[in-house]
Amino acid sequence: GVTPRGDESLFLKQREQKIQVQKAIKLFAQKPKKGLEALHACGWVEKTPASIAAFFHNTPELDKHAIGDFMGEPDEWNKSVLYAYVDQMSFDGMTIDGALRHFLAGFWLPGEAQKIDRMMEKFAERFCQNTSAFANADTAYVLAYSIILLNTDAHSPKVAKKMTKEEFLRNNRGINDGGDLPPEFLGAIYDRIVASGFRVDSNDEAAA
Repeated sequence: GVTPRGDESLFLKQREQKIQVQKAIKLFAQKPKKGLEALHACGWVEKTPASIAAFFHNTPELDKHAIGDFMGEPDEWNKSVLYAYVDQMSFDGMTIDGALRHFLAGFWLPGEAQKIDRMMEKFAERFCQNTSAFANADTAYVLAYSIILLNTDAHSPKVAKKMTKEEFLRNNRGINDGGDLPPEFLGAIYDRIVASGFRVDSNDEAAA
């Protein structure tokens, strides 16, 4: 059959847009800001934190390093994208280590401590909206950090002397607004992380 002209031009338009989007995704890997500008230009992503965050969540071919670096930047705009990204996630019914695995599955953690800091603060705040297990978000923040350190310690071949369960419990003493979290609760986290690590970086040897 003959394709009506309107359909044909629409098809060509869509194909052209797809090509532009693929180029923009490649550019995003090198220069996240420029890549996003190209995505705005071809009408693929709106210039709102919610639209960019949803794009990060729904586009598995995006470079995970670039997502982590972009969301970790201190600019208000980048922070608002990070906040939207986390707020679009649900941690209902998850343990804190399960929620952390889920959170970190979509991007690689940036190398700089301040960037990780901002991410962990927002994660803790969001996680605490779904649980009353902790006195406050600070507890979840400190524990989330501690879990990442344990994960690296337990699964990196560079660490010869592994952290024991007693050490993990000791490191997390008094973090619940001056009180201790139940040892069985912390012990279970330790066991799960040691049994099955999660990757936070592409150079990370921890099990995915």
